[in-house]
Amino acid sequence: MAQDDTIKKPGRLKTRPDFLAVQKGRRLRGPYFLLETLDRGKPDHPPRIGYTVTKKQGNSVERNRMRRRLKEAVRHIAGVPFKPGHDYVVVARRDTLTAPFDGLVRALAERIAEGGGPARDRQVRTREKSGAPDNIRTPGASGPASRKE
Repeated sequence: MAQDDTIKKPGRLKTRPDFLAVQKGRRLRGPYFLLETLDRGKPDHPPRIGYTVTKKQGNSVERNRMRRRLKEAVRHIAGVPFKPGHDYVVVARRDTLTAPFDGLVRALAERIAEGGGPARDRQVRTREKSGAPDNIRTPGASGPASRKE
């Protein structure tokens, strides 16, 4: 029996720095979740996946049920190739709890298939862009830019 090496079960993200690193990658919004992806630049490493459910989404029983549903949905989409060297984080929304399971699986498969592209551009707001004059004193500020002359 020949095994297909292109489709492998993804590894797990376990540490906080790994989850924080994925936040800097691409974000794909789904109807029941947010999928964050990051290309680690190591195509020979297996893909990894992590799950996040915030306390805002419900009590511990509901959060654990959402996490279990997402893990099972990932298990059901074994035909969708996870890209080697990529990390994925699925951030659950409240609708994950009541969504039809086949709809959850379909949405997750679509997002994972389109994920792994370039990181989205993040805008950094600076003083020049905001139009705020440099001579306005802000509380607790010191130095020549904070004095009105």
